[in-house]
Amino acid sequence: MFDRRRLSLRCFQACSIRPTVYAQGGKSTLMNRYIYMIILLLFVWIPCTDLFAVERFPPPEFEEHTLPETVVPQVKPDVYQYIDVAVLLAALSLASYLAIKKRTRRGLFMLTIFSLIYFGFWRKGCICPIGSVQNITMTVFDSGYAAPLFVLLFFILPLVFTLFFGRTFCAAVCPLGAIQDLVLLRSVFVPRWLQNTLRMIAYIYLGTAVLLAATGSGFIICRYDPFVSFFRRTGSINMLVLGMTFLITGIFIGRPYCRFFCPYGIILRQLSRFSKRRVTITPDECIKCRLCENACPFGAIKEPSAKWPEYAHIKNKNRLAFLLILLPLLIFAGGFIGKSISGSASRMNTT
Repeated sequence: MFDRRRLSLRCFQACSIRPTVYAQGGKSTLMNRYIYMIILLLFVWIPCTDLFAVERFPPPEFEEHTLPETVVPQVKPDVYQYIDVAVLLAALSLASYLAIKKRTRRGLFMLTIFSLIYFGFWRKGCICPIGSVQNITMTVFDSGYAAPLFVLLFFILPLVFTLFFGRTFCAAVCPLGAIQDLVLLRSVFVPRWLQNTLRMIAYIYLGTAVLLAATGSGFIICRYDPFVSFFRRTGSINMLVLGMTFLITGIFIGRPYCRFFCPYGIILRQLSRFSKRRVTITPDECIKCRLCENACPFGAIKEPSAKWPEYAHIKNKNRLAFLLILLPLLIFAGGFIGKSISGSASRMNTT
């Protein structure tokens, strides 16, 4: 049997000796701990640095030998981007055929639904010809940036088709216009003077977007796209509210964004003036009943005028030639104005 007193005594002795040992050698024990910690940190830190790094196989010491350059394989382009270009080309061709040759509203409506599903919800609204304006602008003004080929094609193809067949891109290919067409229930007439006034917003928007893209300050067309939040099913509250505002307005006013805000639509509008083949109201002669003018929900049909001159497209070509000659002067004037406001405009760049 254990002697309870003896066991208690042993415990007491052990407990009494331990404080004595730490009291006598406490400083040396603490110092040893610091030394161990420093050595451990050195062993962990030194291998993570190349302070004492040496080449395992140093290069030979003769002049004829040159070290080979490291070759990094280039990233393969996304095949979907060029599929998008092919789909865009096919959609523009089909829209031109349905609008000018077949003159079928049902066919254009089905193509509009397809464009909304593919370019909108499937490809999430990127890239689109509207936003490509900024990429092309940045390519022109920034020597360190080059727009990819598919972006250039997205910008050029609708312009080419507009020159030949009118704004068929806006008619049935643009997903932004398609989503506004779906919500239109009852169109409200907007006076002509108010339309012309509101359309100035698009010119200001285009000029601002080009200026900010040229200075590298940002792509505001993409940043403030009102419908991309719906296409991607995500986005900030402000953009969702902006998109809902346009859709609610679009219930009573046909395509409000396209008519009064779209910067790319302004370019297409000017180019469509020079197209030889365009959509006509009726294949026969106009009897000036003005029914189509009052029925158009987009205000795109003007009041009847005199018969279209036979050689009007030649006059428009001469006007285009004059504008091309005037273009260098406009560029010089724009450069002078840009240099004058460069100080205040540079503050908009976050860098």
